[in-house]
Amino acid sequence: MTVSSSAPLFLGIDTGGTYTDAVLWSDASADGKGTVVAKAKSLTTRHDLAVGISGAVGQVLEQTGADPAAIKLVSMSTTLATNALVEGQGGRVALVMIGFGLADLERDGLKTALGTDPVLFCPGGHDVHGNAAALDLSELEAVLPELGRSVSGFAVCAYFATRNPAHELAARELIRDVTGLPVTCSHELSSKLGGPRRALTTLLNARLIAMIDRLVAATEGFLVECGIAAPLMVVRGDGALVSADFARQRPIETILSGPAASLVGARHMTGLDDAVVSDIGGTTTDVAVLDKGRPRLDPEGATVGGFRTMVEAVAMRTFGLGGDSEVTLEDGGLSPRIQLGPRRVVPLALAGLAHGEAVMAELERQLRAPNPGRMDGRFAVRTGVPERLAAGLTAPEAKLYETIGGVPLPIDRLLTSNAQNATLNRLVARGLVHIVGFTPSDAAHTLGKQANWDAAAARLGAELFARRKDGRGQPIAASPEEISERVLVALTRLSAEVILETAFAEDGLDGAATVAHALVQRAVDAHPGIARLTVALDRPVIGLGASAPLHYAALAPLVGNECLVPVDTDVANALGAVVGQVRVTAEARVSQPKEGLFRVSSGEGVRDFTKEDEAMAKAEADVRKLVALRAGEAGTDTAEIDVARDIRASVVEGQRMFIEAHVVATAAGRPRIAA
Repeated sequence: MTVSSSAPLFLGIDTGGTYTDAVLWSDASADGKGTVVAKAKSLTTRHDLAVGISGAVGQVLEQTGADPAAIKLVSMSTTLATNALVEGQGGRVALVMIGFGLADLERDGLKTALGTDPVLFCPGGHDVHGNAAALDLSELEAVLPELGRSVSGFAVCAYFATRNPAHELAARELIRDVTGLPVTCSHELSSKLGGPRRALTTLLNARLIAMIDRLVAATEGFLVECGIAAPLMVVRGDGALVSADFARQRPIETILSGPAASLVGARHMTGLDDAVVSDIGGTTTDVAVLDKGRPRLDPEGATVGGFRTMVEAVAMRTFGLGGDSEVTLEDGGLSPRIQLGPRRVVPLALAGLAHGEAVMAELERQLRAPNPGRMDGRFAVRTGVPERLAAGLTAPEAKLYETIGGVPLPIDRLLTSNAQNATLNRLVARGLVHIVGFTPSDAAHTLGKQANWDAAAARLGAELFARRKDGRGQPIAASPEEISERVLVALTRLSAEVILETAFAEDGLDGAATVAHALVQRAVDAHPGIARLTVALDRPVIGLGASAPLHYAALAPLVGNECLVPVDTDVANALGAVVGQVRVTAEARVSQPKEGLFRVSSGEGVRDFTKEDEAMAKAEADVRKLVALRAGEAGTDTAEIDVARDIRASVVEGQRMFIEAHVVATAAGRPRIAA
């Protein structure tokens, strides 16, 4: 399709775990919904994200012959941060806890999230009213030179920093002066109380900075090369748009970015106000609910990879289930069930396409063996990330990492002991190594339902998997086609379960436990019996993702309602990225440390007043100023600002007693576009 060089165009990009999508969109149409002018896909290249981005964007420009100068806005969503947290990946960072103790690591999953990364405790912090304890950063200063050489960034969390961030600011200045590395402070990300969960959010943010920075830099570099001089926006986890620079500093806010964009895209494409949206990708399935035309937001903060953060985002449930999910067998049992995920692996079909004979020869060697091996059809290959991200490896990790290269190595020849398997898994968790293995994508290639990669490699992988033995010592399947069909059936069935789990959770139940209940399982299976049970959603499902037409074709009877798969479902995220708005908030709190003293905490300052109305006026003025500044930084010049007050007071013997006030300013507007 050829477009007029004078027509303003908008470019949407979605960088997913497997594919990078691009959409060229024009807001000029008779129905007011705009028009998808062109769309394209290219493989996401994690070692150099610019390659995948240029592949997708280059295709839409070539399809249309569009003048790059006609593109007035570029907006991007991504699942990279979400996938990293689901898969336990990210850079090695140091956590600095000010005013906390060792016992605080046991709360809110902080110790689990920290893993083997270093943590340092320093005296200091504040009380609930912002009064300071004595700060001592001498121990931090002593270890910084050495610590700075083994981490990619720092996370700083001080006790009650939301009421007074002074100690976090002091630590940030010291760390930056000594190491020059990125520092994330907890007060920058959330104004909510709950130190350990705020520390968890800060830790995850610091881990993601390098990843999102590479994505933004790759995109910006490509746009310059193409001659596209338009602002670059990024979709946040609540569906709002922010500038690329804003996202660079707060990458944690891009968790659920891709899914949030998909909700915006789903609503735009179908016009449905009430629906369950299920977006299946290569790594994850993301499920959320549309109510009255808007996505439900999670008031407690987004949960990703098992961690509850303080990031305001769509009430999305993310499951490690996708086309590239690792296929394994249940341990024990006479007839072991097929299990999928939660880890993503590189499909054999994709590895075969990229590496040809190196993969095929090893698969054929394993097939010639008289007995199946536990590591058959599995390879290890470097991800190609910068070497500096391999800092801090142990000696065994470094030795194994040196052995693995850019060409997939069969794991049955790579590993010489069970201990090395754990070492390999740690390298995978650090994002340094990919596992290659059998996936639902390979099953689809084997059955001829997918044809974009190497079907021969996929079929060999299916043959190897079918040879595995059940509890009776018999092969689990008679043919590669049989095992492939079972894998695809399992994926559709599990898709129904995660959709129902989300629905039950939205109804206030324990979603996972309810779906696992025998009665619900009988209902989903339409099990015949004297007592017949059914389970049904009260609204349709919107199926999104390139593989949704395949995996959701038989979904409707399992969820008891229709399943709609829109025409442009394969690029819903990229489309949603260009039809959103910028939306940011700023908050202030007014407390009364003692009678007659009103303390305003806003931004990075604290100020006292003797009159409540003066304190409230100051708080509102501060949040208006802050939110206007943030709106400009986030990428809009046309924001409308609304301010909400929540004042807590009590009446004692007929006398009103002020307790606390929370003032929130929200700014929203369309992103600025190129002239």
